[in-house]
Amino acid sequence: MAVRAVRGAVQLERDDAGHMAEQVGALLTAVLERNGLTADDLISIWFTATPDLHSDFPAAAARRLGIVDVPLICAQELDIEGAMPRVVRILAHIESDKPRADLAHVYLGAAAALRKDIAQ
Repeated sequence: MAVRAVRGAVQLERDDAGHMAEQVGALLTAVLERNGLTADDLISIWFTATPDLHSDFPAAAARRLGIVDVPLICAQELDIEGAMPRVVRILAHIESDKPRADLAHVYLGAAAALRKDIAQ
């Protein structure tokens, strides 16, 4: 089994804990489903949030989904002028036999503009 990395992002409509939980949960669910993964395939997940998000930790959404024994960490995204606001990004390390080219990177909604080259 190889170690692979899957990327994803979602732009929130507002800085609200419930909305963040819903949107980050949808992002994580889409990453798992589109790649045929279960929580057992996860090694770790890095979450970043733009500096304008303060309502909750994005990793809390993973815990609500039942991802409870996977190491998670949250960090603040760089505060770059002109960057898309209210974005949560993920970098999930996984175990998979899939070649890198077959992995589905998931950018939901407006966040698809961040990586048009790999957004699914």
